Amino acid sequence: MTVLFSKKAEIAIQSMLLLATKGQDQGADTRTISEELQVPKMFCAKILQELKYAGFLTSKKGKNGGFYLSDDGLKISILQIIVAIDGNYVFENCLLGFRYCSDLHPCPVHSRWSILRKEIYDMLSAYSISDLQDISLSKIKYIQSLLGN
Repeated sequence: MTVLFSKKAEIAIQSMLLLATKGQDQGADTRTISEELQVPKMFCAKILQELKYAGFLTSKKGKNGGFYLSDDGLKISILQIIVAIDGNYVFENCLLGFRYCSDLHPCPVHSRWSILRKEIYDMLSAYSISDLQDISLSKIKYIQSLLGN
């Protein structure tokens, strides 16, 4: 799990990237996605449903069923995925968890965290699924080579 985001957000991002590497016309079912990401099927299914509800994925039932990127799926930013899954919590709350931390009543790390939080927000806003698609495909091929697939 990353320091800032939940395991659900990580799997959501990885699911979107995995589907992007397959192309918009080829989807994958929950079992395939969960196996490739090595996460429990039910956990993965819940995340995929949340991504569908957010409008990032579509789904089809039946023999060729599964999840597919929505028409705008490649344009979705990493930030949009994180916010859909985790909300704005990281970007709106005190790093140390103080309830009333603000510019007027800062915690010990408030000023530095405010700067870093803005940089992280901007970076995650700048990267779309499309931007990371090729890097993800290279990463998948590298991992498969390590596993002998």
